[in-house]
Amino acid sequence: MRTRTLMTLPAVLTAASLMLAACGSGEEDGASAAEAPAADSATLTDPWAKAAEEGMTSAFGLVENTGEEEITLAAVESPVSDHVELHTTNEDGSGGMSMEEQEGGFPIAPGETLTLEPGAEHIMLMDLAEPLEHGTTTELTLVFSDDSTLEVTADVRDFAGAQENYGGMEDEDYAGHGETAGDHDSGEGDAHAEHSDE
Repeated sequence: MRTRTLMTLPAVLTAASLMLAACGSGEEDGASAAEAPAADSATLTDPWAKAAEEGMTSAFGLVENTGEEEITLAAVESPVSDHVELHTTNEDGSGGMSMEEQEGGFPIAPGETLTLEPGAEHIMLMDLAEPLEHGTTTELTLVFSDDSTLEVTADVRDFAGAQENYGGMEDEDYAGHGETAGDHDSGEGDAHAEHSDE
């Protein structure tokens, strides 16, 4: 009887070790699946969004790559919009500029800064779920191509600008976007709006 116990004890210990290892592995996998890693090589300074009552609007800021490898801003998420796009500005062939979605996101070389601003690359918040009022804030989550994320709080500011061309898309689909290619100062936007009405 004693001999049988000694022979089975190693087997019992081995089985218990395997069960513990399996449980530990499952917990680690579950944690990594539930929580995206925080971006440790990117910062966003001066984040802000254009105030809007409804429809769509834009968000801006300076995204810096502080790491030693290229990163790509692949997407942005926001609680005020289920549909967020990254947009770029291109010449439309008639002397004007048009906005269109940037497929594949924005790559940022080590030590470089991606400038998101009116009239250039920017974040588009489509189909707003609620108004964005001047003086409030809104949350943005930047998602990079390695699935890391950067969560920031953006100020909501008034910005005066004229409507722009959206690469053949219907104007009413984009009512409220409000910045014009080449506009960076609100005064320039007002001047452009007055000129376009003449």
